[in-house]
Amino acid sequence: METDLTFFVVAGIATVLAGISKGGFGSGAAFVGVAMLAVLVPPRMALGIMLPLLMLIDLVTLRPFWVRWSWPDARLLLLGGVPGVLSGAVLFGVASEDHLRLLIGLIALVFVFWQAGVRIGILRSEMRSLLNVGGILAGVVAGFASFVSHAGGPVLAIYLLARQVGKTPYQATTVLVFGLLNVIKVALYAMLGMFTLQTLWLDLTLVPLALFGTWLGVRAHWMVSERGFFTVTYLLLTLTGFKLVSDALW
Repeated sequence: METDLTFFVVAGIATVLAGISKGGFGSGAAFVGVAMLAVLVPPRMALGIMLPLLMLIDLVTLRPFWVRWSWPDARLLLLGGVPGVLSGAVLFGVASEDHLRLLIGLIALVFVFWQAGVRIGILRSEMRSLLNVGGILAGVVAGFASFVSHAGGPVLAIYLLARQVGKTPYQATTVLVFGLLNVIKVALYAMLGMFTLQTLWLDLTLVPLALFGTWLGVRAHWMVSERGFFTVTYLLLTLTGFKLVSDALW
């Protein structure tokens, strides 16, 4: 596939946003990068491009949040996350590119509508009921969503917010959980042929932007409100979600 200026502009924005999100805001919207790239390239290629960048971001953000995580919650999430990742790998063996576009697009739209519902108060009772779901079930769903779209962040957000962990333990727990799950994902992605010389070359060109976004995210975690960043992110997710769903269906 030829990569033109449009691709690099979109990929650059997506990579910076992913770095900011994973670096400082619990990776809740890090999968905006996959949704944006999947508009321009096949979903499997978009996932293959983003995973090494997300792993680099995980590695960089591990140090500032080292041992600040909630290990009891992380342990439960990982116990569920591993089978969740494996179930995602099974889906990839039977899903077409349009199936993946539809799935990624729907995840993006559901995430945005869920956030809007929480903000206006119509989902509060549903959120309270999630207190009894448990970390293992949340880990299964997060692992599956992470494998098929790098979109496990919202599920972890629901669980960890229900557990009422602080902002920094919340961030550190997501860094630890997704950092370890991504190690498993990279082996499975390689087995499924989702890495090529082209995707790895594109990753090298995007590394500086990933590091820049991560630096911004870590600084923002300590200094800046999340409202403005997530407003832009939700808008991008809404537009790309509708685009992916329409491409898959028509």
